Amino acid sequence: MGALDGLKILDFSTLLPGPYATLLLADLGAEVLKVSGRDKYDLVVHWPPEIEGSGTTAAAAWLGRNKKTIFLNLKKPSAVEAVKRLILEYDILVEQFRPGVMAKLGLDYETLRGVNPRLIYCSLTGYGQTGPLSPRAGHDINYMSRSGVMASAGRKATGPVLTNMQVADVAVGSMNSVVGILAAVHHRDVTGRGQYIDVAMLDGMVPFNSMDGACFLAGAPAPERESQMLNGGEVYDFYETSDGGYMSVGSLEPKFFADLCRGLGRPEWADGRILKTDLPLVKETFRDIFRTKSRDEWTELFSHYDACVEPVLTLAEAAADAHINARGLVPDVPLPLAEGRTVRQLGCPIKLSDCPAAYRHAGYPEGWHTEAVLTGLGYTAEEIRDLSE
Repeated sequence: MGALDGLKILDFSTLLPGPYATLLLADLGAEVLKVSGRDKYDLVVHWPPEIEGSGTTAAAAWLGRNKKTIFLNLKKPSAVEAVKRLILEYDILVEQFRPGVMAKLGLDYETLRGVNPRLIYCSLTGYGQTGPLSPRAGHDINYMSRSGVMASAGRKATGPVLTNMQVADVAVGSMNSVVGILAAVHHRDVTGRGQYIDVAMLDGMVPFNSMDGACFLAGAPAPERESQMLNGGEVYDFYETSDGGYMSVGSLEPKFFADLCRGLGRPEWADGRILKTDLPLVKETFRDIFRTKSRDEWTELFSHYDACVEPVLTLAEAAADAHINARGLVPDVPLPLAEGRTVRQLGCPIKLSDCPAAYRHAGYPEGWHTEAVLTGLGYTAEEIRDLSE
């Protein structure tokens, strides 16, 4: 039994934020039904490569894990009526359109809660349902930029840098949607009432200014690049090694800094006083010392020190890492249309002792369950063709 058995979610989202949110919920036991348009292009679903014999790309097989998928043409009134039938059973809805789109389709919260007052309806957008920017399109880079976070990220000489990780999409959009949905489920369990959830990726990026943001709002100067404790202004940083690799140094606390100094052969700095008198000398010296050995040599050396120093791994190295595999983060998941075959995927990071995440199957091709689901609602084969084409 999954932790979220009994929750049934109707998912209209695309790209990464909404699908990853519903993936987490599906891994934990929720039943997720993904609704797509047959001719609507989804960049992530079609992200190459395709897994041979599966009918899906690797990205779609991951984000579609543990989900069912149907086609509906939401521009048809008959398809809108089908959604109204579905929400009597799938009483949690996730959508990722711009504000107003679902209302134009006749599928907004006010309309659908008239059909099912227990409906929990989560709208996930870039800028939210209100405010002057609410109609605008955007992507991860835009939300990070407008939040203030990127103004102090990167290097003084080169400006902000990309991370190849969608912070606003996943760490904000996906996670805040999951938190909002589960909070609304608890409230519904207590009161019997559903509610509307407005999640904006820009909203969630603003608190990611964290300590520097809190200090600025209380009157401190605004943070600048390479001037703060956590953005390269102190020892906390990346250091290049002799073979072109990098080591990450997180030696913030005095005991960790002391072990860092010992590992680098500068025990006379272990008391940390030099950080207050000549920080530039410390960083330049550390950079020079790290360039004297390879990344793997430093990794071995610092495995004997309690200094918060770790290598920057490639994705291939991370996927093969003993600790990451021991934590079950790259499971083998059955391919539903390729009997006996599996695909390695990114696993669920949430560990529950009594009801852990389950990987029942990788994603099906889009629309695979259309006939089975709509037949279950009483539609004929001809009506199903009309609803989905």
